[in-house]
Amino acid sequence: MKIQALLSDRPVSAVLIALCFAVLLLLPWLHVLSPSSSFYLSAYWVTLLGKIMCLALVALALDLVWGYAGILSLGHGLYFALGGYAFGMYLMRQSSGDQLPDFMRFLSWTELPWYWVGSNHFLWAMFLVVAVPGLVALIFGFFAFRSKIKGVYFSIITQAMTFAAALLFFRNETGFGGNNGFTGFKTILGFDITSAPMRATLCSLTALVLLLCFIGLRSLMNRPYGRVLGAIRDSENRLQYLGYRTLWYKLSAWILSAVIAGIAGALYVPQVGIINPSEMNPVNSIEIAVWVASGGRGTLIGPILGAGIINGMKTYFTVAYPEAWLLILGALFIVVTIFLPKGIIGLFERFKKGDR
Repeated sequence: MKIQALLSDRPVSAVLIALCFAVLLLLPWLHVLSPSSSFYLSAYWVTLLGKIMCLALVALALDLVWGYAGILSLGHGLYFALGGYAFGMYLMRQSSGDQLPDFMRFLSWTELPWYWVGSNHFLWAMFLVVAVPGLVALIFGFFAFRSKIKGVYFSIITQAMTFAAALLFFRNETGFGGNNGFTGFKTILGFDITSAPMRATLCSLTALVLLLCFIGLRSLMNRPYGRVLGAIRDSENRLQYLGYRTLWYKLSAWILSAVIAGIAGALYVPQVGIINPSEMNPVNSIEIAVWVASGGRGTLIGPILGAGIINGMKTYFTVAYPEAWLLILGALFIVVTIFLPKGIIGLFERFKKGDR
């Protein structure tokens, strides 16, 4: 079968995507094999795979608002970090038992802040992972969209909000560990967080969540809701003239995107073993936009592919050539912008049309 025919055949493309996700679901379980096995997967690779899938989930979240609604956010790292901190509170309580977390005892705190109440319960932590990013997105999005802030001004405001949040979380008085953040996690639901089965479970769970979010968003974007978001991106004024209340469409997409980013942060923290204010660094949010643009925004699968490729490159180059990584990233973004305006996915479209 020719490449063009293969790529233009939607059922075949769907099968290829399904096979990729199946590999991501099953691959982490090679970690539970004996280290002497030729199929054994080390803890390093399982952690790296889980980390990249979490970042791909954030890219998927950004593609919802940027690729479909035309809303460029340079602050999605905030929602990612909020979800991470929400679940990190639970992990810190698990590590300290009935005592105060170590950093609070170091600062001579005598009791937990009110917002830490209930953080030792897993279900409450799961609620916070969804509710905190969603509530922040609701408040910010409502006033921003109602004020009709658009384009570069909106992007700058999201970046400024993320930077302000990072400064807030850096302060020890806020009760989130200051510069060091949360670390030293030991258990989840009583199970050792560093054990091979738990590492494999977390990594596979991340792959499953990524798959479900991809399928859910793909189904949603093929419905009238997705077509309305596309119309908002192309000509919001014309859509308003036709009687659509675009505020609620943009706000709902914004909140859903923030919730997905928060879930990604919650999955990221136990696998990487740390969460601190550096995750709110505006540079991180800009990198997320680079992943989406490089993969192909407005495609859903493109941002996942872009996040995987770029973070794989980052893992290699930051070790082999650490001083050159930012130059490589900048050059990659320029090349994609000039020669691949539709991202990596655009290459497949060229094959479909037989344009080499």
